[in-house]
Amino acid sequence: MFKTVAVGGTFDLFHNGHLALLLKAFEVGNYVLIGLCSDDFVKSRKPHSIASYAQRLEDLKEFLKKNGLLERAEITPLTDAYGVTLSDTRIDAIVVSEETEPRAYEINKKRKSLGLSSLPIVTVKMVLSEDHYPISSTRIWFEEIDREGHLL
Repeated sequence: MFKTVAVGGTFDLFHNGHLALLLKAFEVGNYVLIGLCSDDFVKSRKPHSIASYAQRLEDLKEFLKKNGLLERAEITPLTDAYGVTLSDTRIDAIVVSEETEPRAYEINKKRKSLGLSSLPIVTVKMVLSEDHYPISSTRIWFEEIDREGHLL
């Protein structure tokens, strides 16, 4: 168990993949720093529209509150690929999905160049939908699946 872990995401159309990622972060960390992608950062990365930062923040807080995790979390805007992982000395590990695992290696490379130690990486398997492809907000936006991964 780590004292403090970092996890980041867009968390748009909160779905079972987000649930798995966040629950793993709270399983391995006593305290979780959550980077929530800013609207501007997401616009440069997603091929579709997204809910506003305010809406995604509200949904995220609701999930945390419902699961009794709000007091163990700190949510900050994520305006780039690194967030607080290059500056916050409290972080003991990074939690990522299989999809974003390469980003964790990039973070550690950047940390090393700054004279910081590498962080252990906890990788969460992608949650699959009924058709055995990963659940994603993009697939939900394009109405291929619902938030639980059922085909539409």
